[in-house]
Amino acid sequence: MLTFQNEVNKSLDIIKILKYKHKLSDRFLSFAVAVIKMTRILPKNPEFKIIRYQLIKSSTSSGANYKEAQSASSLSDFRHKINISLKEISETTYWLEILLLILDANQIDTELIRLKTESRQLERILGSIFQKTKK
Repeated sequence: MLTFQNEVNKSLDIIKILKYKHKLSDRFLSFAVAVIKMTRILPKNPEFKIIRYQLIKSSTSSGANYKEAQSASSLSDFRHKINISLKEISETTYWLEILLLILDANQIDTELIRLKTESRQLERILGSIFQKTKK
């Protein structure tokens, strides 16, 4: 039998989850915008054109799929979209790592390092969400 206090606690837990989801959506949006802005300063060589395209594509797709997961029609649909988001953010991390390896030391700025760190954190968060929603 549920007591009034249990109902209140349950409601507070739901509010915390909703706030967390909102904050995570904001993080994905801010991350994608920061990646787009960072790619604007990359050299104009052909290889950077490919990296720029892939980075923008994967970083924006990760956030878009996370956003889609928030209105999933079932747990299975939610997990599927979270998994896509996880794959996209993993790809983003990969491209950021490539940039760190091919840019000269004087071309690497703190923003690129910050973006790689944020990408890895988002990867861990999505991995945790995916694991915790196993059937």
